[in-house]
Amino acid sequence: MDTLSKRDRKILIILIAGVFLGFLNQTLMNTALPSIMTEFHISTSLGQWLINGYMLVNGVMVPLTAFLIQRLKTRTLYLWAMAIFALGTLIAGFAPNYGVLIAGRVVQSIGSGVFGPLMNVVVMNLFVIERRGSAMGIIGLALNFAPTIGPTLSGFIVSNFSWRWLFWGVAPLIIIDLILAFFLLQNIGEQKFLKFNFLGVVLSSIGLGSLLYGFSNAGDGAWASPNVWGFIILGMAVTMLFVWQQTHSHVPLLNFDVFRYHNFWVATLINVVLMAALYGGSLMMPLYIQDVKGDSALISGLALMPGAILTAILSPASGKWYDSYGVRKLA
Repeated sequence: MDTLSKRDRKILIILIAGVFLGFLNQTLMNTALPSIMTEFHISTSLGQWLINGYMLVNGVMVPLTAFLIQRLKTRTLYLWAMAIFALGTLIAGFAPNYGVLIAGRVVQSIGSGVFGPLMNVVVMNLFVIERRGSAMGIIGLALNFAPTIGPTLSGFIVSNFSWRWLFWGVAPLIIIDLILAFFLLQNIGEQKFLKFNFLGVVLSSIGLGSLLYGFSNAGDGAWASPNVWGFIILGMAVTMLFVWQQTHSHVPLLNFDVFRYHNFWVATLINVVLMAALYGGSLMMPLYIQDVKGDSALISGLALMPGAILTAILSPASGKWYDSYGVRKLA
């Protein structure tokens, strides 16, 4: 960041703050699940939709965000996304029942789903290729540290206060970042007036949504249920149709030609496995510690803290190592 102008540094800091808050909310519910399940008298499979629903909408937003980033100005897109994120946080914080809580999480995710892709595009525009590893290492503090510290922070809050403070405590930070963005954030890159690929959005939403819904239903252990294999098959079929439609569209939402590059699809596959391990572990561990071992939410949060600390320490260093040694040696 030392090579950036004062203007670019402000832009990056504001975006990093938004990404941090968005990714923090992905796992902030993990440790709080048992408390919420007890208050609303719901099962574990239903309670997990607080996390699964958030990630589901995040995933559905990726193709749409690819269009929005090119169609809207950086400042406009970020302000709208942060405002929607703030609205969802307030809805969830004051939710009188579980249905409203889920709705609040969905609204949250619609806004936060924009942050990650937008950050990547801004980094590509601000940094030359020789400096992008270091930049992503710094940004990794938000991308990696936030979801791993979420359960620890959640455990402390739930053990001492109401789970609603998970939303009430974050809301002022979101509003502060929104205000700073309104006055300081400027546009990065060029605006393109692309045609909206409506069919692509519909297909990606149905395909990805069905896949995630089917795998989420498998949490009940009923793999033979039509609610599992039926939605998985539907999701795979519609997702394949989405890929075909995108490769034959004049104005696609996503450019699937990048998968022709060996390093790209290999890195994507590795990243899928790593994210499954990261988020899967951070979800299962709190449930195991609290529901099976009978320990407190604070203990379950503390159990995940060492990993969060190591992630924070290694993120900036790993970015510099990437620039120096390349991805193969580092991996």
